[in-house]
Amino acid sequence: MREKPMSEREYDFSLILSGVTELTEDQAEKLFAAGCDDATPSVIYGRVWLEFSRMATSYKEAVLSAIRDVRRANIGADVERIDECNLITLSEIARKIGKTPQYVHQLVTGARGPGRFPPPECHLTDTVLLWPWCAVSLLSVGAHNRPVIGA
Repeated sequence: MREKPMSEREYDFSLILSGVTELTEDQAEKLFAAGCDDATPSVIYGRVWLEFSRMATSYKEAVLSAIRDVRRANIGADVERIDECNLITLSEIARKIGKTPQYVHQLVTGARGPGRFPPPECHLTDTVLLWPWCAVSLLSVGAHNRPVIGA
């Protein structure tokens, strides 16, 4: 009996590049042509960052395919490190897991789900809280790749 292939989902992460300190229009076009059309480039303190929202069947597949695409672009850069822990709002969490903000609020308060929702890492205001996506995303897949927070 063949296993059903896993469906794709969106994975968000950043690749920090070495070998370049800025990104020219020509380099950006080469990255786009090599498959990095799902990345938003930026330069922060002389470091080139590519923020990806990549569709794949696994986080590993998403990251490895992005690294291959960066190398294929041949712009004189390589991947120095991967950053996956962005701070996001309750509404952004809802968008990423395909649920409503009210549903996510219920997860946060423990009214729904397993009751293990991570605490916010930052309070912008009394009503705007930020959670580390890397901690929240760990709840999105439980044992045997079954959804936990998205169920």
